[in-house]
Amino acid sequence: MFHRLKIALRNIRRNGIYSVINIGGLAVGMAVAMLIMFWVYSQWSYDRFHEKADRLYSVWNINDEWGGFEWTTQIIGPTLVQDYPEIADMARYKSWQQLISYNDKRLNMELAQADPGFLTMFSFPLLQGDAHTALNDPYSILLTEEAARRLFGNEDPMGKTVTVQAQFPMTVTGILANLPANTRFQFDVVRPFLFIKAAGLDYSESWWSYSTATYIELQSGAKVADVNFAIRDVIKQHTNDNNKSVPLLYPAAKWHLYSVFENGQIVGGRIKTVRMFALIALLVLLIACINFMNLSTARSAKRSREIGVRKVMGARKKTLIGQFLGESVLTAAIAGVLAILLVLSSLPFFNILMGGQLHLSFGSIGLWIALFVFILLTGILAGSYPAFYLSSFLPVKVLKNVFKERDQWITPRKLLVITQFTFAAILIVATLVIHRQIQYAQNRDAGYNRDQLITIGLSEQKNKNQALIRQELLRTEAATSMTRTMSYMTNLRANTGGVNWAGKSPDDRTMISLYYVDAGWSETTGVKILQGRDIDMYTYATDSTAVLLNEAAVKLMGFNDPIGQIIQDSGKDWHVVGVVGDFVLESPYNPVSPMIIGGPAGFFETIHIKLNGANAVRDNLAKIEQIFRTYDPDYPFEYTFVDETYARKFAEEQRTSTLVSWFAGLAIFISCLGLFGLSAYMAENRRKEIGVRKVLGASVVNITSLLSREFLILVTISLLIAIPVAWWATSKWLNGYAYRTNIPWWLFAVVAILTIGIALFTVSWQAIKAARTNPINSIKTE
Repeated sequence: MFHRLKIALRNIRRNGIYSVINIGGLAVGMAVAMLIMFWVYSQWSYDRFHEKADRLYSVWNINDEWGGFEWTTQIIGPTLVQDYPEIADMARYKSWQQLISYNDKRLNMELAQADPGFLTMFSFPLLQGDAHTALNDPYSILLTEEAARRLFGNEDPMGKTVTVQAQFPMTVTGILANLPANTRFQFDVVRPFLFIKAAGLDYSESWWSYSTATYIELQSGAKVADVNFAIRDVIKQHTNDNNKSVPLLYPAAKWHLYSVFENGQIVGGRIKTVRMFALIALLVLLIACINFMNLSTARSAKRSREIGVRKVMGARKKTLIGQFLGESVLTAAIAGVLAILLVLSSLPFFNILMGGQLHLSFGSIGLWIALFVFILLTGILAGSYPAFYLSSFLPVKVLKNVFKERDQWITPRKLLVITQFTFAAILIVATLVIHRQIQYAQNRDAGYNRDQLITIGLSEQKNKNQALIRQELLRTEAATSMTRTMSYMTNLRANTGGVNWAGKSPDDRTMISLYYVDAGWSETTGVKILQGRDIDMYTYATDSTAVLLNEAAVKLMGFNDPIGQIIQDSGKDWHVVGVVGDFVLESPYNPVSPMIIGGPAGFFETIHIKLNGANAVRDNLAKIEQIFRTYDPDYPFEYTFVDETYARKFAEEQRTSTLVSWFAGLAIFISCLGLFGLSAYMAENRRKEIGVRKVLGASVVNITSLLSREFLILVTISLLIAIPVAWWATSKWLNGYAYRTNIPWWLFAVVAILTIGIALFTVSWQAIKAARTNPINSIKTE
């Protein structure tokens, strides 16, 4: 064993630059694969760490007509627990930014509302307090460890009183351990869900108000299929009509990766991105292993005599195979160490790109076992072909120096190079298509003007003084207009299936988006009024129940003359005063859904302000800050530019594009190393031919073109394979977007030119070097 290790180390050292290329190529490929697989595992692990994970479900509303969504009514959770004994507990959940105050500390924090069962259903341990009672009092509140530190410093927070939104005093009854990164629940503080009922806020038991997430714990031994069958008509029973919505208990293991429903069936979600990156990891690793194979076999002539001697001395083929596999595993081990160092150095950059908190726990024995198995399998995969190829040499030929590989049109080595460049070309096409799709969506007309538009959270004091704030904004000329809204212009907060209008079919339960606005909304946001007028309480006293319809809603309702029509929702009659153009409130990749934009009888949580373009943005913001500090001194002045918020809608695709670009570049780099190895092999294998050609008068250009022509053929074959495969794969990816770009023919032409250019540039150095070699040195050896 020690003897084999000594020989392996000697061969690695003797091969010099080729060993460096072998180890470096493997290290890069292994590092890419490690990074991606660590990320894939982190995505897979979301919310699987809960002790009761196999009994935890979220409630989805599924409809054959419009798919499904995770928002539920606030009443469905208590109803399911009360009526179905298979359901052990439930927890409703929602979260948003709120002002949390303690003495002179005022911080905007993510506040969650949840039922008491939330603490016993999910494994979020309490460092202080009792999980069974901490949320029983409607005016209790829990802090995470980090939130407690920010508010209280070193002071013990238990039993202290904090104030929410500068008006609701709440008692700290528990401290939660900081939440892990691999969970969908991310908050700073949590208060009882029934607080909103005790405080007289927006608690509703309507079966048509979808605004809450609901989670269910099943009894031990209960079968989810049986429970789903039992509860399928619960919504219909309580709405007394032909409601086609069906509740579905959806398992915790699928929350993060599978979240898109169409026609009542799951069609994917984030799992598509995870699968794509897992495939990229495999492709890059295969390219690195192919590179190792090519370089190893390219240097085969250097070891032919060694193999011949070993066979003459009695070495069996399986012994030689073991020797060569051992060398490849040793090379993979060295590359693996370098790969780990590359992973550690690139992890911060990777986390920034992916927007995550991926970290490696080197204290975990499971991690070391996984790394050991990964390195071992990589070494065996990379060394398999060289081991069987080298061990097949016939000693009588290699010892007489007459061994020569048959000159075949297609050899395993050439097939490997074709495979490398096929994978690399597919990755390049994917990069360009993803980038094109992002540009296409970014250039889509959003239906409103995001320029110089900011959003500020609406507190009680701001709401109370909103008329004075508006007046001061206009007087100081810091802004041209202001309006209150239900939420950001980039975020949909509510929808309903309970809207009625004249001529509506009793069977029509199409989900309609809800949005509430104040006077000056169209002026502030730039949404176009196509018919009628904007909502304006200052001019029209009855506009508290006025509504605007977007074009999609008018089309759905079939109104020829929508102005003056009555829309019934939540027990109120709303009168239509105008029609607006469709605008993008949700995903820029999806069609605009039917929407009702209601007046001040709804509720507001944000303020939108149009800055005065005649002034410097900094001056406008300074004036606005002074105004808000005057009328709401307890609330910190924080604002968000709407164009920046809108840009975040493309973050997922942009991260994907950036990473695919990096991995495509690395794949090309490693593939070029493979070309370098093959060109070295061909130059060595044809050294006498090259020498004879030079003696007979062949120029450097002639010989360089001779060697390069074969590589051009290989790369061209790879492109002929890659282009249809890439077209099929990217077309399938684009089909996941309702609003998508096309794939023009010239894109493939660009990829072909780029790939061929890179390949020729790579091989030209080795070809020129071989062509300039003194022919005497090539011919005289025997």
